[in-house]
Amino acid sequence: MRALGVMGWDLAALGVFALCWVAYEPLLRLLARGRHVINGDMVAVRRGWMRQMMDRPTMRLLDSQLIGHALNTASFFASSNLILIAGAAGVLFGGEGAYRRIEATPLLAETTPTLFGLKLALVAVTLARGLLSFIWAIRQLNYCAAVIGAAPRDAPEPAATAYAEAAAAVLTPALSASNAGVRGYYFALAATAWLFGPLAFAAATLGAVALLAWRQAFSPAAHAVRKVRALLEGVSAAD
Repeated sequence: MRALGVMGWDLAALGVFALCWVAYEPLLRLLARGRHVINGDMVAVRRGWMRQMMDRPTMRLLDSQLIGHALNTASFFASSNLILIAGAAGVLFGGEGAYRRIEATPLLAETTPTLFGLKLALVAVTLARGLLSFIWAIRQLNYCAAVIGAAPRDAPEPAATAYAEAAAAVLTPALSASNAGVRGYYFALAATAWLFGPLAFAAATLGAVALLAWRQAFSPAAHAVRKVRALLEGVSAAD
């Protein structure tokens, strides 16, 4: 009975994690439709970037370099994810010996080999989900490079505006996928906290979500990006 009670706490903490992990991104997209979070404000900033790209046909190498920087960043994180996944998988498939060595680590919660394997599997799955996001971001950023390279020179105003909007519609999902990959690290750290027990797991999950929400809506960066969006929209309205 005691074991079932302990398992109940683990399942409850896992439920909290699953709810937060699954619901966070749709909720973020919902909030991003307004002026509440960085992600929504950055859509307008990227739209302004692509509009400026159309107005400087002789300086598009700069835009390509900025895309290249984002591409290199996504590639770096994807490589890091692979290393972390390999490490988690190495322990997960290390057999009874690996479990015994980890079990002796101070502060880790006492658990069964099956539950221990589930905990490591959750870490690996969380990292794998982030890896897939980075891979998709890399592909989309390559599309963005082609879109910038194909941008027409000296296009009339309506055509230039329409192309800038279309280019921004390619760029935003690419960088959103990269952001989702980075966000995966927060949830991977929360999943790692399960090794220290269900209460630590639930607390780390809620803490990760709270930190993400604060950075999205209330951090100095969020206020600054919101101000940049307002300035850009003010300039557009004046034009």
